[in-house]
Amino acid sequence: MGHIVVTGAAGILGSAVAKYLNEQGHDVTGIDLAADAPGFPGTFIGGADLTSSAGAEAAVAKATAKAPVDGLVNVAGGFRWETVADGSPDSWEFLHKINVMTALHTSRALLASLSAAKGAIVNIGAAATLKAGMGMGAYTASKSGVARLTEALAEEHKGSVRVNAILPSIIDTPANRADMGEADAAKWVAPVELAQVIAFLLSPAASAVTGANIPVTGRV
Repeated sequence: MGHIVVTGAAGILGSAVAKYLNEQGHDVTGIDLAADAPGFPGTFIGGADLTSSAGAEAAVAKATAKAPVDGLVNVAGGFRWETVADGSPDSWEFLHKINVMTALHTSRALLASLSAAKGAIVNIGAAATLKAGMGMGAYTASKSGVARLTEALAEEHKGSVRVNAILPSIIDTPANRADMGEADAAKWVAPVELAQVIAFLLSPAASAVTGANIPVTGRV
């Protein structure tokens, strides 16, 4: 089994992905801006600002010092809901930084290790990128950037690194249940369901899959 780096590892999805990969026998290193992640199933590198290339390189240096890395899951990111007219242009810059630039910086920092291992990258996109709804402009624009980053990296590194993204619909998290209490959460995608798809894309079973943006939309 391999050594997998998971960014955004202190969050709901990141921690679920790390836990599942650990259960499948992988050695997992988590990276996050948060200082700590109690109970993390592997090595945790906190206080890492992945929105800067220097921050990503420093965190990656710690991860690769432990062992060569053959898989990367870019979970780090965020969400804001606001309309174009009433929202702030700062939100567009903020979401681009935390959704696109974190994935870019960490992927670039790990390309040498991943290429040597014939490894794989899995990015977290969003099904909403297919059509922006009201209040979703800044978010979907940033996640569209993740999709194009995925495709570009896949084309540039065919034969050495596989690069794919998953596009979740609504993820079943406590925050989403609180925000959308009237909705039927049974239709949403559970974090472990996303983790299972990610594990497949990292595995040799997905050796022929690269450059794909794969909808994982549950029962929505």
